[in-house]
Amino acid sequence: MTTERDPRHVNSETPPPSPREHLYRRERRSVPAARAFARETLADWGVRGRADDVVLCVSELATNALLHGVPPGRGFLLRLWLLPCGDGVRVEVHDSGDGVPAVPLDSGGSDEGGRGLLLVSELADKWGVTEREPGKAVWCECGVPAD
Repeated sequence: MTTERDPRHVNSETPPPSPREHLYRRERRSVPAARAFARETLADWGVRGRADDVVLCVSELATNALLHGVPPGRGFLLRLWLLPCGDGVRVEVHDSGDGVPAVPLDSGGSDEGGRGLLLVSELADKWGVTEREPGKAVWCECGVPAD
């Protein structure tokens, strides 16, 4: 006996690709390497809209991890997810440092640093911090327009 499937009831959507991740050492060249990894991943996924925003968020979160969250001898993990239905990208940066980052209340000073999370909060549709043991994951999500 053979059965026929009604194609109207078959989910023909392609599942999102698996997350991509890379572990980086505690060194200055890790930030440009993380940006390049993000750009390459977004291109592989066909994400064009807001790719620059996503890459800038990766850069800021990776920099914060290096400056404030990665103890000597450790590294940070960058993980990129294509959200279900391909409607956005999630960026996660995991480190083993203490503390919970926050957007600075006063961003009007002349300091060169301290604006990373402010940029992320402005560029991303949402962001947050998930505590882990040890450390934390700082994440953001950017919706991307359909091509």
